[in-house]
Amino acid sequence: MASLELIKKIREQTGAGMSDVNKALAEANGDEAKALEILRKNGSKIMAKKADRETKEGLVESYVHLNGKLGVLVMIACETDFVARTDLFKEFAHEVALQIAAANPLYMVPSEVPEELINKEKEIYRAQMADSGKPADILEKIIDGKIEKYYSEVCLMNQLYIKDDSLTIAKLLENAIAKIGENIRIVKFTRLSL
Repeated sequence: MASLELIKKIREQTGAGMSDVNKALAEANGDEAKALEILRKNGSKIMAKKADRETKEGLVESYVHLNGKLGVLVMIACETDFVARTDLFKEFAHEVALQIAAANPLYMVPSEVPEELINKEKEIYRAQMADSGKPADILEKIIDGKIEKYYSEVCLMNQLYIKDDSLTIAKLLENAIAKIGENIRIVKFTRLSL
């Protein structure tokens, strides 16, 4: 049986219910790291189950940097007005607004990046490596890796979370869905800067 302190610690980190934490710890034979991994995998399953549920409620979060020269508006949707008013949901919305202010994403997801922009990036990478002497198939793998890195810079959902670089914003969203228990979507955002 896991200690109450360990269960409490894991619940605070993940937002998972007590029985879920107990099951994960039992499955992991008391190993905290393994239990966290199990809960994260379960969080992905929870997110997948909730993904089709309608999100007609939510809020628009704003953030204006202290100097007044940078502002963000982000629309985040959830299933119920009740959840939209919770501190957990508001906190998530605020964290997303801070991310947008700090990391300046241009798109939400890679599919929004114009194809001609990706082709231009690939051209640049090919030109940079033209004299490398590497085989074409290896060059293409390197270019694919560079495109993934590009996505992690310009696409909000692919960016590393500014407060914890072990998480992407997609994973932060997944964790929020698991904690809150409703489908949540980051609908759109605007970043204004002088």
